[in-house]
Order: sequence, then structure tokens, then C-alpha cells
Amino acid sequence: MRLKCPYCGDRNVGEFTSFGEQPALRPDGANGDDQSRFVDYVYMRDNRAGPNRELWYHGQGCRQWLRVLRDTKTHEFLTIELARRGDQNDR
Repeated sequence: MRLKCPYCGDRNVGEFTSFGEQPALRPDGANGDDQSRFVDYVYMRDNRAGPNRELWYHGQGCRQWLRVLRDTKTHEFLTIELARRGDQNDR
């Protein structure tokens, strides 16, 4: 498989590490009663078939985080963009 890095161009997917489904916003944590929300945040994922937002890291290249839309049925990369700190795409 190939993944087109915005900085490095078309690269072998072995240069990247997939961190799976893009996580939701982290719960506030100000309230001690929110432990179940943290458990859901860390462990609960949808694992949908079809287009899925994921985070990938180009560790053997530019060392940038990427936000990827990948079809889990075909493994086709639909969109690839840089993931910026504080960015939250609508899900």
C-alpha cells in the first residue's frame, strides 16, 4: 500500500504508524465522577466498515501527524491532510 504524505509525497505505508480511529475530544476531568467518560474515551471505538477518520504518524519520514480518511472495506486512502494541534474535524 502507498500513502501520499503532504510533505514527502508518495511513500510506502510501512514508513507510517497507524494510531487507529481519530479520538473524540478528551473529557474535561475536572469532576471526579467522570471516570466512565475517560474509560469510554480511551477504550470505546466504533470500528465502522467504510470511511473512517484515523490518525497516522510518519515516523520514518517527516515525523508529522496526519489525519486520514480511509475506507476500511477497501483500505483506500480517501483524503490525507496534516493534523494540527487543537484541530477537531466534525465527525
